[in-house]
Formats: sequence, structure tokens, C-alpha cells
Amino acid sequence: MTLSRRMFTTLAGAASLCPIAAAAAGQTATIAYAGSMGLLMDHAIGPAFTAQTGDRFHGIGRGAFGLAHLIAAKTLQADAFISITRGPIEILQKAGLVDHAQPVASTAMVLAWSPHSRFRADFEAAGADARWFDILEKPGLRFGRTDPRTDPQGRNVLFTFDLAQRYYHKPELIRRVLGKPVNPAQIFPEPSLLSRIDSGAVDATIGYESAVKSLKLPFLKLPRQINLSDPSMAADWYSRAAITLKVKGHSQTLHTQPLVFYACVPRTARNPAAGQAFVSLLQSRKGQELFARYGYNPPLGGPV
Repeated sequence: MTLSRRMFTTLAGAASLCPIAAAAAGQTATIAYAGSMGLLMDHAIGPAFTAQTGDRFHGIGRGAFGLAHLIAAKTLQADAFISITRGPIEILQKAGLVDHAQPVASTAMVLAWSPHSRFRADFEAAGADARWFDILEKPGLRFGRTDPRTDPQGRNVLFTFDLAQRYYHKPELIRRVLGKPVNPAQIFPEPSLLSRIDSGAVDATIGYESAVKSLKLPFLKLPRQINLSDPSMAADWYSRAAITLKVKGHSQTLHTQPLVFYACVPRTARNPAAGQAFVSLLQSRKGQELFARYGYNPPLGGPV
């Protein structure tokens, strides 16, 4: 199947842990999902769900923390929600809107670059243990990332660099490459960031392997000590990474979590049967085949 490289912000996928209830055909299902999943939802999961149930999609793809706060505030009603990491799910649990969420896929952080970048040869010559971070310090290189105040991916970029500082013994790496944790010159909306990489408007990013593979962008695998993919390293190593952010006027010190995608159906869902049908698809053989085709790894760990 030939895929477009555009990132899309329609369609969706998400969630519940209850046994599947058949969704009434012809209804509209509002699905909120982590913005990096746009291509998967638009080209694979969404159409498969519509073919299976007859339900139409109204999809919302944005930073998962931002979506979780909107759902918790009841300013956004979603029939299902898919998050990357457990943090956004915990926001809904604290608001009393979700009991638990199910893992449906996983991924890792990788270094991706534009095939049109003038630094392409430098990236292609780098290795996981080579000084790839030196390329990011080259004059004129345009590095992109998402907003860590609203998006788990933006936070995971900071966590990856924090761990890289420790792993490579480079204590100034964050300051030299990223500047401040919230640097407006580097921050773009999640659904559009990889499209900017693909077009050459941005040279490089640290992002999810799943989204990078979906767009067929060139990338470099990073050591598991910094790529946040290995749950067995969470307690003894990943937990050392910490960032301090001001969110809604309050400073918070945050720690990382393994890169697992979780799905849930909020209690405010207007069409919970559609959400329940969707999570059944995500967990089915068909759904897992689609995840794998678009570069996602199998789910890890248990429910949140």
C-alpha cells in the first residue's frame, strides 16, 4: 500500500477494558488520540473500524496531556482516548473519569532527520554510540520538538537528553542543543512536526520510532539506556531523569515513564459502545497487525 507522508489530524482510535459491545452502526464516534498516531489512525485503524462497525469518525489528534486536561475539565467529550505513557491516563483517573486503561502498543525514542536536510550525510554516518549529538550542535541546524507542557513526546525528548547527558557524560548537552525546556524556536504542534521534518522545514528531531517509521523517515536507533523503551530499566536508570516545568502556573518536577500506549473510555463518552468496540479492534489480531505495519511495537506491561 502506498502511503502519503502527510501527517493527518482526523480519525482516531481508543479504548476501554470492558468486553466488546456492538456499536450501533451509522453513529459518529469521537476519538481523541496522541497526535503522533495520526497516520496510523487515518490510513489503517480508522478505516478498519468503520468497515467493521459502520460508525463514522470524528478524530482529534493532539498532545495527550493537553487532551487529558480538556477531557478532565469536561470541555471535550471523547468516546475513547489513547495516550502515550500512563501520565495522561492518571489525570483522568484523578478526575474520576476512568478506572483503568489497557496497553495497546509501545515504541522507543529515535533520532530522525529530513531526507532533504543539508546535514543528511552527517546523520547517515553516525552510529548509536557515535557522537550524534555533535551534529545537533552544528550552526544552522534546525531542531524541532513538541511542547513539554502539553505533550508527552515533548517531555520524553527532555528525558532522553537528560539520560544522554548521564550516559555520555555530557552535562551541558541540554543547554547546548535544546536551550530552555520550553524553547519557542524549536516547538511545533505534534501532528505537524514530522511533516516539517519530511518537507525539510526542520532538519531533525528526537521522536517516537512508531511515527518515524509510519512516515518512512530516515532514523538512528538510540541505546536502550536513553530511548525509554525498556521497562526493566525504569526503576534503576530511567527514574534518574527529571525535568522541572511550569504547568498552569505551578512548577512541577516530573519523571519519565516507559513508552507504552494506553487506551480508555471516559465516563463522559456519548457513545461508549463505539469506544469499547474500538479497543477490541486495537487488541485484536487485526489491530495488532496494523500497529506492526506502521512501526509500532507490541504492548508492554499491564493495565494502568
